[in-house]
Amino acid sequence: MSTPARPANRHHKRPRGEGQWALGYREPLNKNEENKKADDGLNVRQRIIDIYSKGGFDSIDPADLRGRMRWYGLYTQRKPGIDGGKTAILEPEELDDRYFMLRVRIDGGQLDLKQLRVIADISNDYARGTADITDRQNIQLHWIEIESVPDIWNRLEAVGLSTTEACGDTPRVVMGCPLAGIDAAEVIDGTAQIADITSRYVGDKAFSNLPRKFKSAVSGCSAHCTVHEINDIAFVGVTHEGEQGFDVWVGGGLSTNPMFAKRLGAFVRPEQVHEVWAGVCGIFRDYGYRRLRHRARIKFLINDWGAEKFREILETEYLGYRLADGPAPEEPRGGRRDHVGVFPQKDGNFYVGFAPRVGRVDGDTLHRIADIAERHGSGRVRTTVEQKMVILDVAPDQVDSIVAELEAVDLRVNPSTFRRQTMACTGIEYCKLAIVETKATAVKLIDELETRLPGFTEPLTINVNGCPNSCARIQVADIGLKGQLVVNDKGEQVEGFQVHLGGSIGVNPNFGRKVRGLKATAEELPGYVERVVRNFDKQKNEGETFSEWVQRADEADLK
Repeated sequence: MSTPARPANRHHKRPRGEGQWALGYREPLNKNEENKKADDGLNVRQRIIDIYSKGGFDSIDPADLRGRMRWYGLYTQRKPGIDGGKTAILEPEELDDRYFMLRVRIDGGQLDLKQLRVIADISNDYARGTADITDRQNIQLHWIEIESVPDIWNRLEAVGLSTTEACGDTPRVVMGCPLAGIDAAEVIDGTAQIADITSRYVGDKAFSNLPRKFKSAVSGCSAHCTVHEINDIAFVGVTHEGEQGFDVWVGGGLSTNPMFAKRLGAFVRPEQVHEVWAGVCGIFRDYGYRRLRHRARIKFLINDWGAEKFREILETEYLGYRLADGPAPEEPRGGRRDHVGVFPQKDGNFYVGFAPRVGRVDGDTLHRIADIAERHGSGRVRTTVEQKMVILDVAPDQVDSIVAELEAVDLRVNPSTFRRQTMACTGIEYCKLAIVETKATAVKLIDELETRLPGFTEPLTINVNGCPNSCARIQVADIGLKGQLVVNDKGEQVEGFQVHLGGSIGVNPNFGRKVRGLKATAEELPGYVERVVRNFDKQKNEGETFSEWVQRADEADLK
């Protein structure tokens, strides 16, 4: 694997206290940095195989258990029965269960049927049937025992999948459009560029100790389905002087300090993508802030530097050449970004996108999806960044049959707005950071809204998050729900949500509006959402989106 050259010029002014390597600040300034300096996270793999899988959970070194094992997609899951009020109070070892969440990375969301069936088998054999499709196109399994991990890796790697750097301070999965190469409206197919980045750099120790996680996307989708505005780095398909290539964006991210990515204004040719990716990742590694974890994402660096300086450093210190100036992407095509429904491919076949409930499936369902796809002549399925799935390459005479089979097992090809556009993070069921339940709450909300508002068909995103970290992208949802404990009308502390309204990405990106004091208990949630959606439905102007309406609505109509 190639290692990019270290930058020669290290004289950019920034207080040394931020812990930037490029300024000579190599001493670790927190426990995470100490742990990474002591041993590269990638080295834990052999210990898992040789020691931990044989000695069991109690043999695992704590520094590996709560640190380096993430480099291979492994997190301890939350011990059952610990309520959300204790999340921030208990020590890590008190929250840890003896089981793991395991994240399978699916770069570009691309799976063949053999790969899908292997994940399904692992789910059934080792994960109590669990499987969640994430909003970054991965599949997460739960209840994994350390003794099972080597066999799981062998099975995954035999079909070209892995868990390498699925978590940790590393380059995470590279997202891509699930329709890459088949969509007649795409600007450019980014499949080769995703493969180039992952084959060169995933598992490369040049990039295995970043200040924090590094999220990437490469797509030429005309619907902008990979949400480039909120990735650490994103390549967006553009046409420049008759040539197809990419516009590069850096520094997007949500969590407790949301920022939209900044355009560097550079045109990147297809063959340059991996070099530009490595350069941006290298800047993050060398100049990124390592003192405070909550300021260690690349968004803080580019926010301080600005896009112009960032591009200059990229070109002069990392690439060694100037990039051409290029155009901004076209506005995303109208409608939803999720690719749910039946649509023509450019080869005359069709793709069929369908909506599980908030990404929750299971091993048997994954097998069923593979069987349905195979019966209808397809060998390829895709995951989306909206917790959905797509089956490709369906012949015209097979469309009605495949739709009927998917719908019959509750995989909706023609879902309600609420089924289609509600997402939820893992929540307190398994996550040690969560304060409230999310998946079951979101499923109940969908069912209630379908009953209460059967005629509502406008686009409306509802994103449910179990804590402030925004894994489910609450700040850019029409209705973003941030889990917290609230007091009900009986004076009891119960699970509930702070409400963010009117967030959006795309044509008019903005973060959701927090209405003073606007919180709802989990029990009140269906009634609250019904009320605000009815107000929107009554008051909206022709063509007005929910986000646009929220910006002008009276606070009374939002409560």
